[in-house]
Amino acid sequence: MKITLPLLFAFLFFCSIGYAQNSYSIKGAAVDTESVIKLYNSSITIIGEQDSIMRKFTRATENGSFSINGLAAGKYIMLISYPEHADYSESFTLDATHPTHDFGTINMRLKEKILKEVLVKGEAIAIKIKGDTTEFNAKAYKIQPNDKVEDLLKQFPGMQVDKDGKITANGQAIDEVLLDGEEFFGDDPKLVTQNIRADMVDKVQMYDKKSDQAKFTGIDDGNTKKVLNVQLKEDKKVGLFGKADAGIGNDGYYESQILFNRFKSNYKFSAYGTLANDGKTSLGYSDADKLGTSNTSVILGDDGGSIGIISFGGDELDGTYSGRGLPKAQTGGAHFDDKFNNNKETISANYKIGALSLTTDKNTISQQNITGSTFNTTSDANSYAHTFRQKGDVTYTNNPDPNTNIKIAADATFKTIESDNNTNTSVDNGTTLLNRSAQKDNTNTDQKAFNASLLYNKKFKKPRRTISWNVSESYVESNAKEFLYSDIFLQTTGKDSITDQYKPIHTLSSVLNSNLVYTEPLSKTLALSLNYGLGFNNSTSEKDSYNKSASGLYDAFDSEFSNDYKFNQLTNQFGANFNYTFTKGTFIFGAKATDIDFKQTDEQTGITLKRDFINWQPIANLRYKISPSQNLNISYNGSTVQPSISQIQPVRDNSNTETIIVGNADLKPSFRNGFNVNYSSYQPISGQSIFFGGGYTFITDPIINNTTIDPTTGKTTIQYINLINNTQYNYNASLGMSRKLFWGVSSGVNLNTNGSATYTYQNSVLNANTSHTYQGSLNFNKYETKKYDFYLNGGAKLYFSNANTIAQWKL
Repeated sequence: MKITLPLLFAFLFFCSIGYAQNSYSIKGAAVDTESVIKLYNSSITIIGEQDSIMRKFTRATENGSFSINGLAAGKYIMLISYPEHADYSESFTLDATHPTHDFGTINMRLKEKILKEVLVKGEAIAIKIKGDTTEFNAKAYKIQPNDKVEDLLKQFPGMQVDKDGKITANGQAIDEVLLDGEEFFGDDPKLVTQNIRADMVDKVQMYDKKSDQAKFTGIDDGNTKKVLNVQLKEDKKVGLFGKADAGIGNDGYYESQILFNRFKSNYKFSAYGTLANDGKTSLGYSDADKLGTSNTSVILGDDGGSIGIISFGGDELDGTYSGRGLPKAQTGGAHFDDKFNNNKETISANYKIGALSLTTDKNTISQQNITGSTFNTTSDANSYAHTFRQKGDVTYTNNPDPNTNIKIAADATFKTIESDNNTNTSVDNGTTLLNRSAQKDNTNTDQKAFNASLLYNKKFKKPRRTISWNVSESYVESNAKEFLYSDIFLQTTGKDSITDQYKPIHTLSSVLNSNLVYTEPLSKTLALSLNYGLGFNNSTSEKDSYNKSASGLYDAFDSEFSNDYKFNQLTNQFGANFNYTFTKGTFIFGAKATDIDFKQTDEQTGITLKRDFINWQPIANLRYKISPSQNLNISYNGSTVQPSISQIQPVRDNSNTETIIVGNADLKPSFRNGFNVNYSSYQPISGQSIFFGGGYTFITDPIINNTTIDPTTGKTTIQYINLINNTQYNYNASLGMSRKLFWGVSSGVNLNTNGSATYTYQNSVLNANTSHTYQGSLNFNKYETKKYDFYLNGGAKLYFSNANTIAQWKL
């Protein structure tokens, strides 16, 4: 009893304190006395005066009255809004002396009557938080003539724009930038941020955009994008505008761009063109439609087991220029979109044309140490590549009624690629030359790709009961002409081995996929999503090799380095996800199983390889909104990783005769497990933001390299095997904090760590490669419109690899 009673009194005491701290309340009534209207369902929002974070929300009753309980002591602002009436706001304080605030009868007035009587000028509210959306009011920020959207974004608290135009908000990358809720040129955010004038902007909204499926069904599937939506002023949505700029620098560098826009109500037309040799390739950082060279290969994918023909190479026309080489880029494009039939139908189209010439030089020196042997490799390479590409796409959407949605999309791409590569390599053991090679590779490639898709969504009378059907067809064809010349000297033979071949290459892939999704609400909080997918993949890959004969013509067929494969694949996918929604978040869990029937036929030998396997993809995701400004996301995803065809049965290739890959038909799949957690907190007024993110991934039965190096020749033989009794892993974690200080200066602290453990066999010895990195930095920055952009960053980095420790410091 001596212990129990004090604990009981303490418990009651603290409960009473907690109750007292949250026992404050308000009340009042919203009416239109002039029109004698009780403003039923008026929205009443209570926000903190210091941080503008929403504390409570309610709606008025039928007679316009409202009351809110459970508030803590502090200073607040009350906002009342009602359609066609001017918003009402009032500051108030709750404390021990005034635990209740009675606003009495609040007279809400029609906007049109207020505008007729008086013009009120005041300071615009810079930031509003509406549910999951943070809204920045452009009127509250200073802009200069000819400022672009990018200049406006730099002034927003917690938002940064780097030199390449990439946008981050509170440490998270912005995935997409919309213009009035629609895509603008589809895949290039910079065409909005760097070409639309800031004085045309009304507001900018930041939110997590749900997938099309989730928006239609009302059931969160966990797939989101961080999006900025730039909304234009109504009077700026009609008219003509554009820009032209040009610059020239030392050593013959130049850059120029022209942009034209015509906006009219729901109609938009835009066109642009660029010419530059300083690394500007026009298209934005998030465009993933990379072009390739003629080095084509057929692979068996890891996700879902699909096969496809891919291209490898250095064309960077559609992506961010990496800074390697001297580029010359010419690009252009046009965009059109329009809404009609009372906004029920929409059509949008894009056309892009571009040419990129890129010259690179690369010099590499490397050393490889194996028990008892050392191999030094010196390589000098230079290359030239020219790519010309045209791409067009069109999308049509139709919403005939609120419960039906139809979307049809198609695109086509045509590319021509020319590449010329020259490489000289030598390998020695520290005292003696082992081998020396000189290789020239010249390739011309023509590629074409067509894609078409149809999406049909239907809602039933019962809320959240929906059905969706998507069918798509993809066709890709590539024709290449390659000339390969190599001269290899081996110290063991004292002779040169010369290869001089012509290689015509033809690849084709035709993929038809169909996916059916049905959602069913099991209760008010629990819903089930079922899906079934059917896919057909028919592909061919033909690569012939011809040696130069005595006649001087390439007419001697080389069967050893020629191949002709036909691939057929049938895919059946079954999946089920459960979605549990509660007051502050969503929990999603489920799995997909993909049954794959794969057949590969060697057209030269008639040998057929068949495989039938199942890939598993379990998922779990928790999204929890701690408060309007604090979010927590925890997720898990797993996937079966199937060995690729090149690992099981590689194709002979003499483009690199110093490396030989041996197939392993006994390879079994590995399994990848990934865990991620993200936490973010943001207070708009103070500019304080906290972001934490971390992830851990491990792979069971991973597929690793088993490498054997011949000590007499330096030749490398690689075979892929499963690693038994060891698990490969990698992890990462980052913590970022930023806050406004004084004189408009902001400061940020960033802490990061990452590491991994990988394994390889070298000459029958298992090597464990572990690495751990720890990094911290402190930065100060200030942006003054059209005056200066100041950024200072300093930090330290520690890197540990195996038993070695290296300390790196930077400023």
